[in-house]
Amino acid sequence: MIDKKTFRLMALASAAPLILPLPAIAQSGAGAPDEIIVEGLRLPTRATETGSSVSVITAEDIELRGYAFTIDALASAPGVTVNQNGAFGGVASVRIRGAGSDQTLVLLDGVAIGDPSAVGGGFNFSTLDTADIERIEVLKGPQSTLWGSDAIGGVVNIITKRPEAGLGGTLFAEGGSFGTFRGGAAVKGGGDIGDFRVSVNGVTTDGISKADENDGNTERDSYDGLTIAGRGGLNLPADFRLETSFLRVEGDAEIDGFPPPNFSLADSADRSESTQYTGSATLITPVIADILENRFTVGYTDIKRTNISSGFNTVNRGDRLLLRYQGNATFNEYARAAFGAEREEATANDEETSIDGYFGVLEIKPVGSLTVTGGVRHDDHSRFGGETTARAAVAYAVSENFILRGSWGEGFKAPTIFQLTSTFGALPPNSDLQPETSEAFDVGVDLAAANDRVHASVTYFNRDTENLITFAPNGRYENIAATEAQGVEAAVDIAITDAITASVDYAYIDATDATTGERQIRVPRHSGDFALSYEGAGPFSGTVVVRYNGDETEGPFGSDVEEWVRVDLAGSYAINDSIDLYARVENLFDEEYQQISGYGTPGLSAYGGVRLSF
Repeated sequence: MIDKKTFRLMALASAAPLILPLPAIAQSGAGAPDEIIVEGLRLPTRATETGSSVSVITAEDIELRGYAFTIDALASAPGVTVNQNGAFGGVASVRIRGAGSDQTLVLLDGVAIGDPSAVGGGFNFSTLDTADIERIEVLKGPQSTLWGSDAIGGVVNIITKRPEAGLGGTLFAEGGSFGTFRGGAAVKGGGDIGDFRVSVNGVTTDGISKADENDGNTERDSYDGLTIAGRGGLNLPADFRLETSFLRVEGDAEIDGFPPPNFSLADSADRSESTQYTGSATLITPVIADILENRFTVGYTDIKRTNISSGFNTVNRGDRLLLRYQGNATFNEYARAAFGAEREEATANDEETSIDGYFGVLEIKPVGSLTVTGGVRHDDHSRFGGETTARAAVAYAVSENFILRGSWGEGFKAPTIFQLTSTFGALPPNSDLQPETSEAFDVGVDLAAANDRVHASVTYFNRDTENLITFAPNGRYENIAATEAQGVEAAVDIAITDAITASVDYAYIDATDATTGERQIRVPRHSGDFALSYEGAGPFSGTVVVRYNGDETEGPFGSDVEEWVRVDLAGSYAINDSIDLYARVENLFDEEYQQISGYGTPGLSAYGGVRLSF
């Protein structure tokens, strides 16, 4: 029997031959970078011309690796750390390059979906299924010039599946370990008048104990989730177009709490129920053909969370209203711009805030191989005042196979409604809270082999964050903390044959408290994936993924989390053009590990299902 330490060394050693011959590393799953268009930069841009570090996860990547939940797909991006309070419905958060989980702005089809009623206003990824996702873009580093508040550490831009021409649909159903069943259906169509796609997906499972069963917790915690999604468009006269998108997600999870008399994490009858609705409508109006396009957007997000503990219900409700105008101007093949204004109004538990933003982004190509992008934005918050941020990026193609890039940016995060209105002592809430701010840069190089079978890149980054809002000993929130982070992201994709591809990514993140020098909690210094995928001309395709997560600190309130390695398998078999059988095995070697101190994770488990298309 191979012990865990030996297995870790064997798994990492298996990837070494793929890394050592290469001078640099590329983004995981990127494919040919010049074929990728990044939409989250306001101006849709080829990945090779962004100047920024961006990871793109496509629906094809998700299907090939068998990811059922968005949180698992995000974990595959270099520099991204995920943490979950127990599998199947436990609160799931995302950190980019060591920034706080509430410092990641999450967009769904261009609309922010963070929870205004949460302490830090972040987004809980635990309920978000992958069935309706077309692509996920992870923009690393401060992006407040593009997206305003909350984009202090980075942006996760989720784009749902678009309608297609003709009439068709899909069905899928799967079952497996822990009494799990997941299934869904979608219908789609399109023609001269317009297009649409509507889907329903659900999951139910008996789950595992949220509190680690190795600590004596044996009660399973179930989870039920339901997702209803849609996207469509109406083609209007004069080349106008109206586009709409909506998503409704419901989650009902049994959770474990801190029951008396020990008040430590253990089996309990607690549960969490949540309902989130997000919808948007955009009117696209070309003013001058191929030169100026106007986009008017209205977006709305409503979240209701109910926590049930010891028979008591705690209800939190929040909503966001977005009004946005964006103009896209193409002056010529060497210059284009995006500019606009937006207003966001947030409400949480009968308290309100608003923020007005004005932005401009300019991209120029002074020579064919050089792309320079710059932007500036000013935001006015109803309670703390104004904040101006700037951003710049450069990409220079030394040759078709050698690209140098770099970016610099500023970010800010406005105080949340909870932080502005809550106090737990004699002092009133702190009305003088200032926004958290950050400044960061990264530099990198992208390489490709002459035969286009190897794509590689490496990126160095550095970020300083100040005025962090922290719960102070006086019982209210204060600006008293700062953090700093630096590190390296590296990855490579190698087409070993026409059918076999190997991908390796690695991230080193040194994230510390700038005051004490202590490591930031829940950020591993070392992490990475190795994936070997097969997609041949025949009916079979499959992937093996080896994921490594280094040790993490929990600070003074929990035990440190040890390093771990997990191996997953996924495969599918196409019976014909309409029917696919698929299966996945998670945690093949039954690794015992934790993502957050005290919370358990599933052992060896297996799932299988069928997909139909018509």
